[in-house]
Amino acid sequence: MFIVHSYLLAVVFCFITMLCWGSWGNTQKLAGKTWRYELFYWDYVIGMVLFALLIGLTMGSMGSQGRPFIEDLMQANGSGILSVLVGGVIFNASNILLSASVSLAGMSVAFPLGVGLALVLGVIINYLGAPKGDPMLLFLGVALIVVAIVCNGIASGRMAKGGEQSKSNRKGMILSVVAGVLMSFFYRFVAAAMDLDNFEQPTAGMLTPYSAIFVFSIGVLISNFVFNTFVMRRPFVGEPVSYSEYFKGSISTHLVGILGGAIWCLGTAFSYIAAGKAGAAISYALGQGAPMIAAIWGVFIWKEFKGSDSKTNWLLGIMFLFFIVGLGLIVLSGGN
Repeated sequence: MFIVHSYLLAVVFCFITMLCWGSWGNTQKLAGKTWRYELFYWDYVIGMVLFALLIGLTMGSMGSQGRPFIEDLMQANGSGILSVLVGGVIFNASNILLSASVSLAGMSVAFPLGVGLALVLGVIINYLGAPKGDPMLLFLGVALIVVAIVCNGIASGRMAKGGEQSKSNRKGMILSVVAGVLMSFFYRFVAAAMDLDNFEQPTAGMLTPYSAIFVFSIGVLISNFVFNTFVMRRPFVGEPVSYSEYFKGSISTHLVGILGGAIWCLGTAFSYIAAGKAGAAISYALGQGAPMIAAIWGVFIWKEFKGSDSKTNWLLGIMFLFFIVGLGLIVLSGGN
């Protein structure tokens, strides 16, 4: 299987993770013009599973180091598989809430608040589980990102116009916070099942990144029959939707959702691969810089802060600055 051997390449992989995690929401925005997010989410999950299988059969099966994808799946012990499946279930619960938040409050609000909160809590959880890197620089970087999250929340509050829009925005922010808390836990369950110290000759029974992302995606798919079915019947916004409506979607609409799942899965797979060299906390933290990417899309492409006053623009500028500096410190923490 393909293995990252240098910290620099691990950082590059983490930045690709950040781009993927911060950009998949664009596919929801595109599909959302004609498609309910509950229906989009089925295609998203299908795309995730298909891409996890694809990367396992390609990158996960090449080279002479480590265990090939299929062989690794066959030898994995039950406790490791269960741990990764639980991680997939937790992630799915949080991501459905995040998707609902995007539909209510927009990318530039949902991602910085929800995923930013997940970054802060997740770094602490993952560092305690597998300490790696300079804790002073790591947590200083996280602290700056907290400031960025606060700035985004204040800017969002200033954009609320009142009435239904204000109510929708508040509901979206609440869902985003709950999603962030849940999301902070999923990575540790996955990392616990992988031998992060030795991908070249992993411990018998443990998983490699390629088998882990596939098992993880299966956990997401299985839990989706429970979580998304419930949300379809009792949606956070709008009328209930049925499965029959899903099959009325056009091929292009379905492909947009599948693309979204593939983008997210690529980022997650690269995060797991990089974790062997960078450590779980740093790999997770860099990937969770995704809110800055999502905010860029939301502010500059989708114009979610169009018409904002100068004070709101200053808050957005401070948010971007603190995110960038915070991510820089996180990168430096792994080089010490």
